[in-house]
Amino acid sequence: MAANSLASSAQLASSASQLDGVPHHLETSLVFAGSALAQAAGVLLRLPQEIIAQAIVIFARVWVGSEGASLKEHSAKHVSAACLYLAAKLSAHSRLPRAVLNVYAFLDALPPTSLFDDAAALDDPGPKAYYLTEGDYHARRSLMMKLEAIVLRILGFNTHVALPYTLCINYLQAVEAFAQPQGSAVAKRAFAHLNSSLMNPQRLYLTHQPHSLATAAIYLAAREVGLKLPGDEWWEVFDTDREELGFLVVAMISMGGFVEQEKRRWEKSRPPLTVDQLDRELERLGAMDDGE
Repeated sequence: MAANSLASSAQLASSASQLDGVPHHLETSLVFAGSALAQAAGVLLRLPQEIIAQAIVIFARVWVGSEGASLKEHSAKHVSAACLYLAAKLSAHSRLPRAVLNVYAFLDALPPTSLFDDAAALDDPGPKAYYLTEGDYHARRSLMMKLEAIVLRILGFNTHVALPYTLCINYLQAVEAFAQPQGSAVAKRAFAHLNSSLMNPQRLYLTHQPHSLATAAIYLAAREVGLKLPGDEWWEVFDTDREELGFLVVAMISMGGFVEQEKRRWEKSRPPLTVDQLDRELERLGAMDDGE
């Protein structure tokens, strides 16, 4: 069974960003926003979801632990682009640097909360809003290549990411879900939960193995659709205990509320996805604290 190297709770609680004074709630927002950028950019670049998922997991790993990158030193937006470019380059679906940078420029030109919407439904603000001059392109390309090298160094060149999608289908077949009329609907809902979990604030892909994620997604999707699963504790067959299953299901259910909270938080301003923007946001938060 394919597995990932997991992050410990201590690593998540002592990131380089937090050690540099970035509050936990702001770090969570920026990692989420950078992941959402990668998801939207990947869709616009017509990349397979598995490649996008690998990019998001790599992006999330970059910020873990005191040895990881700090949001005070590296812009979440630019690291997101570097991780998507890297994941695509390591696959059979590589994309040119110009294509990646053009898409990120396009997303940067959209209204703030558009970042959290379906990429396929985004309105085009017009080419002038995201046109990159030759000078801008070469500067951003150079930065992306530099950040790609930094990402690889932080990860120790370990870019392996085991994903739960294939396991999810195998498990659904094992419990004979497709023999029931709701089988296809359960598969779609389970995949939707796996995709949204990529951006979960509890970093589920960094703390749980693919088999547990797949099991929890099936359990939740079956409840939502009304598909009958084996009466006994079927999840134990897939090496997932009740406590872990319960935690993951609750975390997956909470994702919708978290996204709405982020939309409200940034409806009038963009998440500070560059180092300069983050510095201004920290100054603003500091001024608010001083005024209390």
